[in-house]
Amino acid sequence: MSDDTTSDPFDGEVLDLVVPGSLDGMRIDRVLAMLTGLSRSEATNILRSGTVSLNDKVITKSSTSVEEGQHLVAVLPAPDSTDVEADATVPVDVVLDDPDFAVINKAPGQVVHPGAGHRYGTLVAGLLALYPQIAQLSSEGLCDPLRPGIVHRLDKGTSGVLVVAKTPEGFANLSTQLAERLMERTYYGMVEGHVLEERGVVDAPIGRSTRSPTLMAVRGDGRPARTGYEVLARIDKPHAMTLLRLQLDTGRTHQIRVHLATIGHPVVNDPRYGHRRDKRLPEDRFFLHSTTLAFAHPRTDEWLTTSVPLPDDLRALVPTSGVF
Repeated sequence: MSDDTTSDPFDGEVLDLVVPGSLDGMRIDRVLAMLTGLSRSEATNILRSGTVSLNDKVITKSSTSVEEGQHLVAVLPAPDSTDVEADATVPVDVVLDDPDFAVINKAPGQVVHPGAGHRYGTLVAGLLALYPQIAQLSSEGLCDPLRPGIVHRLDKGTSGVLVVAKTPEGFANLSTQLAERLMERTYYGMVEGHVLEERGVVDAPIGRSTRSPTLMAVRGDGRPARTGYEVLARIDKPHAMTLLRLQLDTGRTHQIRVHLATIGHPVVNDPRYGHRRDKRLPEDRFFLHSTTLAFAHPRTDEWLTTSVPLPDDLRALVPTSGVF
């Protein structure tokens, strides 16, 4: 999934974004190639298939120019599941290393596993180079070939800790802990506006949005989802924001982002569920960081807690006194 845990059928298969000013006036085939890593000829084939639209109008001509502010959606071809190759040049920040698992501090902008438009340079490629034994988890049918050892995931725009299994025993045990809500996952999130309550819980089911297949939404027929929050700081300048400590009780796709947007406080710089563009952060970086992960050791049952501090790009948006 994205901020949270399980897989989602649309992750990596649909490109959905608002055209930034830097791409204004550019040919759409070139835009697709730049954004996805596909070749120009592959981009042309996607256009010919009729699965690309601008502002809900299907575009098939490669020479069509895009304009800033247009809503671009493209259904991308699924990657070849045999294409995952180890890549020792991919940085992997290991926080805790164990024979059965590793806790990784994922960098912002890093994609966890291959998908359409992200074939190379993913965290999985770096993990395969560092821990080649995780390939056996896929060959034994324990997990998707594109996601060897991946117990849960984080969005490209989210940074912080996640756990990766290295053995079949580790994968089975950690996956069970996750499914049974035994893992503790804490995030920092900066949201738009001032949250009035000092603490609270958003308990609202989440399902696929009827408006767009790439979005999630609170729906009565959705899967149960629960997010706790606590106010750490309220900020007035350059605009009203609130820094929250967030606790995941469940792990639905985009759960934190959807829940916070639902209560009127979307995550700062979130292009899908928010509206404010904070120029201090890159376009694909929103203020969400997985700071603490705690779980029982798969073999000894010892309770383990790993934490990583707020990275520099997000800390720059936080007042320097009295917060941490």
